[in-house]
Amino acid sequence: MNFKYKKILIVGCGGAGKSTLAVMLGQKLNINVVHLDKLYWLSGWVEREDYEFDILVDNELKKESWIIDGNYFRTFERRLKNAELCIFLDYSTELCLNSVKERVLKYAGTNRPDMPSGCNEQIDDEFIEWIYNYNSDIRPKILNILQNSNVDFLIFTSREQTQDWLNKIYN
Repeated sequence: MNFKYKKILIVGCGGAGKSTLAVMLGQKLNINVVHLDKLYWLSGWVEREDYEFDILVDNELKKESWIIDGNYFRTFERRLKNAELCIFLDYSTELCLNSVKERVLKYAGTNRPDMPSGCNEQIDDEFIEWIYNYNSDIRPKILNILQNSNVDFLIFTSREQTQDWLNKIYN
């Protein structure tokens, strides 16, 4: 499959594998990957001010090509308006929770590559609750916005489906 997109959003629940897909797609297409978590969080899990985050996001959106992964629903529509393709990893809550648990074990006491320095991997009740509620609270909003946008989008409901699609891409 010849790939025409140069500005790609990847969204989905925590633990869905957005960052992993972004890195694989970025390597395959030779497109810079932007992890929203790296823009949002400061060292020690300190949240960046909204206006600072917005400036950083807007600076990325102005670039000729990018793959941006992450949620941050407040900025979703603005990012989508600048995208050519949005990939929604629409996975089960159970899969996402299991992935987060595996991730915590894998990166215990260290940083994930998609996080800023000083944000050692952790899990808390608020994050678990967000994952539990994602499919009822956030998923319908994402789907509604996608369906009412003029942006091409893909919805994958399993890791196998996502991998099959990724395997068919060449640039």
